[in-house]
Amino acid sequence: MALFGALDAASSGLSVSRIWLDAISDNVANINTLTTPGQEPFRSRMVVIASKPGAPGAPGGAEVTRIVKRGGDAEQIYDPGNPLADENGIVQGSNVDLSVEMTDMIIAQRGYQANLKMIEVATDTYRAGLRIGQR
Repeated sequence: MALFGALDAASSGLSVSRIWLDAISDNVANINTLTTPGQEPFRSRMVVIASKPGAPGAPGGAEVTRIVKRGGDAEQIYDPGNPLADENGIVQGSNVDLSVEMTDMIIAQRGYQANLKMIEVATDTYRAGLRIGQR
């Protein structure tokens, strides 16, 4: 078993959570982005995560395999005074759903906290192992 496999696995989890939180913050920051109907709207980004195998006998980890744009229709908003409005006074919003983003943020934060705690516990365990036999 790899000596520091737990640290490697938790570290990869921290990295995945950070990338996920970055994508969520970008989505929330662009929730009110408007475009002219017919143009590509701002689409929320989703982080695709997969397990990563570890060395033989060692725990694996996680990795971001790709970041994809969420499908679905963007919101159509009646705002005739907006310079982006078409001849019918319609502008196109983003497809960001704040409730989805907040739920994802909680999950990503909990993952980050759990991996940080794992690093703390593994570090304490390794230190305790080094103290064995000392007086």
